[in-house]
Amino acid sequence: MKSATKRWAFALALMLCGLGLLRWTALAAAPPPPNVVLMLVDDMGVMDTSLPFLTDATGQPQRYPLNDFYRTPNMERLAARGIRFNNFHAMSVCSPTRVSLLTGQNAARHRTTNWINPDKDNAGPQGPPQWNWRGLKPGDVTLAALLRAAGYRTIHVGKGHFAPRAFPGSDPANLGFDFNVGGASIGAPGSYYGEDHYGGKTQRAQSTVPHLETYHGSATFLTEALTREANAHVRTAVQARRPFFLYLAHYAVHAPFQSDPRFAPHYQASGKSPQAQAFATLIEGMDQSLGDILDQLDAAGVADNTLVLFLGDNGSDAPLGHQHAVACAAPVRGKKGSHYEGGTRVPFIAAWAKPNPANPHQARLPIAAGAIQPQLAAVHDLFPTLLALTGLSAPPGHRVDGARLDRLLTGQRDPTRREVFLMHYPHAPHRTDYFTVYREADWKVIYHYLPTQVSQGSPYQLFNLALDPFEQTDLAPTHPRELHRLMQQLIHTLADHDALYPVDQHRSTPLKPKLPDAPTAP
Repeated sequence: MKSATKRWAFALALMLCGLGLLRWTALAAAPPPPNVVLMLVDDMGVMDTSLPFLTDATGQPQRYPLNDFYRTPNMERLAARGIRFNNFHAMSVCSPTRVSLLTGQNAARHRTTNWINPDKDNAGPQGPPQWNWRGLKPGDVTLAALLRAAGYRTIHVGKGHFAPRAFPGSDPANLGFDFNVGGASIGAPGSYYGEDHYGGKTQRAQSTVPHLETYHGSATFLTEALTREANAHVRTAVQARRPFFLYLAHYAVHAPFQSDPRFAPHYQASGKSPQAQAFATLIEGMDQSLGDILDQLDAAGVADNTLVLFLGDNGSDAPLGHQHAVACAAPVRGKKGSHYEGGTRVPFIAAWAKPNPANPHQARLPIAAGAIQPQLAAVHDLFPTLLALTGLSAPPGHRVDGARLDRLLTGQRDPTRREVFLMHYPHAPHRTDYFTVYREADWKVIYHYLPTQVSQGSPYQLFNLALDPFEQTDLAPTHPRELHRLMQQLIHTLADHDALYPVDQHRSTPLKPKLPDAPTAP
């Protein structure tokens, strides 16, 4: 009896060891989670690059003069490995986009609808008093916090601008990031120069970029210093065998337009103003950073397991002409802060840092190489896309406005996707004040809560972007049916987002959008 018991116990032990070995083998064979690099460039619009995003009638990339002015070879390098979107949108100013990226929500829903002044509520004279000036706070659902809980090393390098100076959300380390280099309440650097201590030795000391004391007094340009810090954190994560999420949010190319001396000679014969030349050096410095990050991923041996996402946070702020003209983003109309496409249209590139069909994550998400995706998409789509890639989901109760980009990233059209984009700016002053944009496919309506000469005194502007991609002909007076239909959708969508509105001069009554008269039957 004892002998049989021993034999049974020995067999059970062998079986358990076998199960443990199988489990260990399965774990050892499981691919490591994919790394993510999200590179966000401040104030970079769709035309601030040598890489053409606009296309001709056949869908092929079409170059314009600005593409020949700027030099961005590493954007071209990344686009050759992946796909670029030529109809990708952000909010028209920075903080709303940054909060949308981390939450997956449209700004109308999270209510950080303006850039955040670090030290005072900047709703504007008739802006909504209850807007979310305080931005993100500890405990909010963020992409970084969800990835960190799943075992990712989460790294923030560069501009934060998630909350005012006196609130904990101003430090990205309180929003789900394990590490923060350079992130604070400020929206622009005091200086790009290490000799100026990145603002500390200037009259703009309150805008000093933090955590870069190692570079103080050196000739290290801010963009280069942040890139070095980002690459150091990537190396550390790889050595620790931890998947990583690098959020590299450059202060470039935001004003002040200070020339990056590494690239200044490239623009001296351009005939453009010193400010425009300086802006171009900021663009090229950002592009050099992208190349250095790609090189580091190659050197660390993780390029084929790393998804790289590159985008701007709002339209261009290039110092090249009037804010509502076809100028700084030509042939696109308008610039940062405006209601035209130049205010919200940004470059977006997605690519595996090193294409490798054998990588299981690339097999699940095979990104088209060298392709252009024309379908409408927006910044809050990145949140659900990255959660799905990493096997995560948003917690119950957290409303997500974005939709996954998986099918679009493969180069195909997604017929199930709603082609709509809402941009809500109930504030002033900026390039355009107190407005909401609603796009549905090729149709675009703008509602001006307090009409001015910008809209010819009318609350409404209407454009068909298929026939008039550069917004030259206002169809509001001649297409009442489309105007009425789109305004119905705009009003419904704002209500669905529980949006806040500008207020009357007494700051007591919300000024909600007014539906135009229904068109009479023909």
